[in-house]
Amino acid sequence: ALDDETKAEIEDLVCEHSLMYSRGSLGFTEYTDDEKQMFKPVLQRLVRTHPVHRRKSLYLSSHAGKIVSMSVPEGRLLLRDLNEHATQGEFVYVHKWKLHDL
Repeated sequence: ALDDETKAEIEDLVCEHSLMYSRGSLGFTEYTDDEKQMFKPVLQRLVRTHPVHRRKSLYLSSHAGKIVSMSVPEGRLLLRDLNEHATQGEFVYVHKWKLHDL
């Protein structure tokens, strides 16, 4: 549902996902060296294509704190904008649980 210009801009972007980033934004910043080693950042493509139906989706999370080819402020602004877009009501699934759903 993004405009064509944004789709083209983000098609090949790679994000750095880090538990340290997401926890750090909540104020948790004291980690041992072992924890820092265990939770190293992971690179993930921002746009993924479903292997069967070929639809594209955004791979976003609170752990995404950097876009590899952008400055940190520029990347975080783009991620914020994409998260705001992706979490609009029309894109969010809400399940009303009923007996025997599982």
